Amino acid sequence: MDWETYVYASKFFDRHQRPPLAYERFCQPHASVDYIKAESFTYLDFFKGYLLPNVPCVFSSAFTKGWGSRKYWVTQDGKPNFDHLLWNFGDAVVPVANCNVQEYNSNPKEQIPLRDYISYWKDYIQGNYSSPKGCLYLKDWHLCRSFPDQHVYTTPVYFSSDWLNEYWDELAVDDYRFVYMGPKGSWTPFHADVFRSYSWSVNVCGRKRWLLYPPGQEESLRDHHGNLPYDVTSSALLDIKVYPEYPKCCPPIEVIQEAGEMIFVPSGWHHQVYNLDDTISINHNWMNGCNVATMWHFLQAELDAVQQEISEWRDTMEDWHQHCQVIMKSCTGIDYKEFYNFLKVIAEKRISILEKVPETKPLGDLCSDSPGLGPHHAAFDLSRIADVLASLITNPDFQKLETDELSPPPEDLFNNLKEKVNASL
Repeated sequence: MDWETYVYASKFFDRHQRPPLAYERFCQPHASVDYIKAESFTYLDFFKGYLLPNVPCVFSSAFTKGWGSRKYWVTQDGKPNFDHLLWNFGDAVVPVANCNVQEYNSNPKEQIPLRDYISYWKDYIQGNYSSPKGCLYLKDWHLCRSFPDQHVYTTPVYFSSDWLNEYWDELAVDDYRFVYMGPKGSWTPFHADVFRSYSWSVNVCGRKRWLLYPPGQEESLRDHHGNLPYDVTSSALLDIKVYPEYPKCCPPIEVIQEAGEMIFVPSGWHHQVYNLDDTISINHNWMNGCNVATMWHFLQAELDAVQQEISEWRDTMEDWHQHCQVIMKSCTGIDYKEFYNFLKVIAEKRISILEKVPETKPLGDLCSDSPGLGPHHAAFDLSRIADVLASLITNPDFQKLETDELSPPPEDLFNNLKEKVNASL
């Protein structure tokens, strides 16, 4: 990030100047997303054109042509290379979902060895894509965490500012990097991504059909109980007694993603995805300074839903507010205290970057167009953390929690990072 982009991004998030995000063009009939094929397309092009406005795009297969997975996981005719996968990963235990069974608004999963899944997959193909076991889809496999020495892929530079995986790597307990493998006809029901994060997905082989809805359109897809649909292609949505707002919903944006292509799914875009062929894909959930406020708004909404659900015990349950946090974490994967720690870890890493900049060199005098986490990007990240941290500190629900064990105290962290940003300008 260079100085010009830092100034542009800072103004974009100025609460007094920022216009509302505009999605009108995606609600027109036959709306489409941009296709990026120019090798001259830069990180700054992506940052300004897609990250900040929160709009999707598809990158050509040229951007992933050097990946090891595209070379070795795929046969000459473009099919999954089962022999290679068995040789390298056959004993790994993988999560497999049954696409034919609905469990709430998802599919039930089981853990089985990869070699058993590939045996099933071969039989499924031989059976003309049918099996008494149903349509099984390998999902959310943390392959790179289990096999760090395998040269499977390199994260594209456009997605390199990734706080989510940076934080979990620091804790060394989890990540949001996944491999998906499934036969033709396997699919993922309607959803938005975890924490309302961004996602990117590359087809190592095969093709996908994406149905994308801009943020806000999902409200027209709720039933009379307020629940979102499992399948947005179901004829059940035509029943206005059950889905009274459905006629107001714009049609989905349909994207056919070919082998090797890379799709960027922005924050809060609900989607449903189908494998049109036998498909292997690599996917990351990720977030950064451009959508950390969206994550914070999502967490507040999640807590509000929990509080409403158990409101009848508010006056009788000891530590009711803490119980709400526990329930929220079990459902969402994070609570307010961990969200603070998340912000703290990223803030401390960015402060360390700025501390390496000579005091005699303000950011405006530095020449940096590096896509990596240079001083301009670090200052931008800290300014975004400061905005969200200020909101967290003054949040009434956060103030009701026991925060004495948080180190440093939230107010001290806020003052420190504001001081570092101001000193660098």
